[in-house]
Amino acid sequence: MKRRKDTTPYTRLTEPLVRDSGVLRPATWEEALDRAAAGFRRTLDTKGPEGFGMFSCARSTNEMNYVAQKFTRAVMGTNNVDSCNRTCHAPSVAGLARVFDSGGGTSSYAEIEDSDVIVIWGGNPREAHPIFFQHVLKAVHKGAKLFVVDPRQTSTAKWAHRQLQLEVGTDIPLANAIAREIIHSGLANTTFIERATEGYEEFAASVEPWTLEVAEQVTKVPAELIKELAHTYARADRGQMSWTLGITEHHNGTDNVLSLINLSLLAGQVGRYGAGLNPLRGQNNVQGGGDMGAIPDRMPGFQDILDPAVRAKFDEAWGSHIPPYKGKNLTQMLEAMEDGLITCVYVIGENPVQSEADCEHTIKRLSNIEHLVVQDIFLTKTAQLADVVLPASAAWCESDGTFTNSERRVQRVRKAVNPPAGARDDIEVISELARRLGHDWHYSGDDGREVWDELRSLSPIHTGMSYERLEELGGIQWPCYSEDTLEPSFLHARLWAEDPAERGRPAPFTVLRHSPPVDVLDDEFPLRLTTGRRLDSYNTGVQSGGFPSPRRRGETLDLCSADAAQLGVVEDEMVQISSRRGAIVAPVRIDEGLRPGLAFMTFHFPDEVDVNVITIEATDPVAGTAEYKAAAIRVDKLSSGGPGGLAPRLGSGARPQKTQFDAVAG
Repeated sequence: MKRRKDTTPYTRLTEPLVRDSGVLRPATWEEALDRAAAGFRRTLDTKGPEGFGMFSCARSTNEMNYVAQKFTRAVMGTNNVDSCNRTCHAPSVAGLARVFDSGGGTSSYAEIEDSDVIVIWGGNPREAHPIFFQHVLKAVHKGAKLFVVDPRQTSTAKWAHRQLQLEVGTDIPLANAIAREIIHSGLANTTFIERATEGYEEFAASVEPWTLEVAEQVTKVPAELIKELAHTYARADRGQMSWTLGITEHHNGTDNVLSLINLSLLAGQVGRYGAGLNPLRGQNNVQGGGDMGAIPDRMPGFQDILDPAVRAKFDEAWGSHIPPYKGKNLTQMLEAMEDGLITCVYVIGENPVQSEADCEHTIKRLSNIEHLVVQDIFLTKTAQLADVVLPASAAWCESDGTFTNSERRVQRVRKAVNPPAGARDDIEVISELARRLGHDWHYSGDDGREVWDELRSLSPIHTGMSYERLEELGGIQWPCYSEDTLEPSFLHARLWAEDPAERGRPAPFTVLRHSPPVDVLDDEFPLRLTTGRRLDSYNTGVQSGGFPSPRRRGETLDLCSADAAQLGVVEDEMVQISSRRGAIVAPVRIDEGLRPGLAFMTFHFPDEVDVNVITIEATDPVAGTAEYKAAAIRVDKLSSGGPGGLAPRLGSGARPQKTQFDAVAG
């Protein structure tokens, strides 16, 4: 039986497109840029700056993200700028910044190799972060203990000394039980707690109900395993806590992050070489995009947008009037589109039509706005909705600049080839639009140095990172305040200082309550669906789908054999998967790494099976990230010849109509 539907690979955009009479048609660059700028100007005249929103790109360079957020703030006059960090690690940034005043991971990759204990919670880096996992394996081979906390038995878990296979959405009960065990066993680092933290007494009281026995009932993790993790982590000289989207993509993702930070404070596993907290970022420059200020609440270098002195510094340099309040994040911008408050959006290298949870809702919102400009290398499903499409360069090989990885290391990326004829560098395109709106910008896409040096003059944590020094040292971790010195590879050493003045603000414990997944299981939707990534594919597949891989199997509904038997379905059989939001059709794959009651799908093949039709848009109130990891579903056998309902491919020119997507949703 053939499992995969044939799909056509995306081809590079090499000419601008503009929409006339509902259809995209080729245009000259002058016409397309004039059309895009006219729509931006019209929005300023009719709705004001807050009618505009920018989706910047976590795959593009730091330099592009700096210019994109500057365009939003200095040209359009709003802080409504964000990127796909909102769909993944925004809760990590929010949690870390709340406790430590900085949203970055605290350790280097080298420290991972020198640690004694590594806890990977809610992640499968063997497939999703293979470079990081090489450092983990080096540590394991040197004797480090590896614990994996995940509802699935993943390829990462196969390397672990112990796996804690918890129920989806029970991370806080498990963390609280580990904390209680550390406290009751006398393993809390009282010296660190007394010197460097606050709120311990209230926190300790809050975890008291979470005995090992209670936690076992809620999380389904055996009490002995919870106890072993608690003792091993607390006794370690160098303990590392790493996590990915299994922690963040929940309606309480920020609280989940804070629950792990609580454990590090309790055991004193932060602010020292080899001990730390590390969110593993999912895209090549999602860390750098936030560092550059392409987020609604921070200026470049994570400087507080609410600080008048910070805004004044940027206003003086840019000749701008930055609003003295936070902008809307990506989730809030989508809501504002529905309410008619945002009517104009500039999307650079993002594909929210296929990456957002409950994507039907996203399509309707983007279809209703008055002016949508998309700048991309492919005619994505989002670009197919646009009024103006601008063909861009590929950042990883056609642009010059820098990227920042998960260990905060800024590295040079060099232009290797020219974009195809007809496509232009992102920075050059943004500058062209700025000039049409009255700002005399002349940034060049050929060399990012001018942009980078401007950023260094305004962001203290990047000041010491000249292009020459980045090349000489093979990259530099932030912070780097001077061209004469380097800072330690780990953050927050101040917390261990003897002098209270040097220690600064104490790191607060956070009292956290258990909040189960929003999408409740019941008789109609009895199975829990969680989503994730596979090694051979990348996000919505726009970039990776055009290349063959012997490992790629396409989209499947993964079930354990017990569930498959109960449903009366077998491997490769097409089934209908329904949630409270829609329905899709996919083949079954048997995975004995799943528990009964748990199903798994990816989001890599939306042109074949659009999984985000059935995921839930319930979002974290702090970070705005959706609960991709916990949907309630039902699986039904198809009758002979059944719906055969694989998603139809949209035409390349016409704006998709609601009825086309209704067919996908069933």
